[in-house]
Amino acid sequence: MGALRLGPVELIIILAIVLVLFGGRLRRIGGDLGGSIREFRKGLKGNEEDKEPPKDQQPPESGNPS
Repeated sequence: MGALRLGPVELIIILAIVLVLFGGRLRRIGGDLGGSIREFRKGLKGNEEDKEPPKDQQPPESGNPS
């Protein structure tokens, strides 16, 4: 009893209303989310590059300093 049955036409109408009401906000939220993901990936690449020693420097020599 009282089951809510929505067909494809009703779902399209509801989606259209949601897009009209929240379209600008959804676009801004999507852009912010994409920017956050890009910054996160840049941060991961930066950490991987930091782990590698610079190629122009030689590792310290192990032995007795004289």
